[in-house]
Amino acid sequence: MTETEEIVWQGRFITAKTRGKWEYVSRSRGISAAVILAVHEGAVVLVEQYRVPLGRSCIELPAGLIGDHESGEAPELAAARELEEETGFRAGRMENLGEFYSSPGMVSEAFHLMRAHDLVQVHAGGGVEGENITVHVVPLPELERFVADKRAQGCGMDVKLLMLLGARILG
Repeated sequence: MTETEEIVWQGRFITAKTRGKWEYVSRSRGISAAVILAVHEGAVVLVEQYRVPLGRSCIELPAGLIGDHESGEAPELAAARELEEETGFRAGRMENLGEFYSSPGMVSEAFHLMRAHDLVQVHAGGGVEGENITVHVVPLPELERFVADKRAQGCGMDVKLLMLLGARILG
């Protein structure tokens, strides 16, 4: 595109931009995110957290910002920190499965999908003050029913859960 990118509004975490006819949002300060796939003894570790943009709780994979605390932070370090803060699980190793885009038609946000290995639960989780995160450790064979039950209770579902439900959807 030849049009110049223009900043319409910028906050601490997001920036609204235009380029020609396109309107979109990006993370401020070059921050990206780490999303963590953590499977422990045949069960996936999920979090439930109230999300203001949705006006309701949402079921998600654990995640957090990279470089929010320290510029130049490695995705593996951010993922390990966020996994432990949110869920109480400590990973022996983090594997970076690559960079993905959450909704490329309107958001330039990228995230690194991280796979947590060798998990040990060191505390109950719940996040940092004010996050009020509920941790769910859901056996993989029960995931579809768990999602349906939570949806019936009014919870939103993060699109990244599709990777866990994909085989059933395609089958």
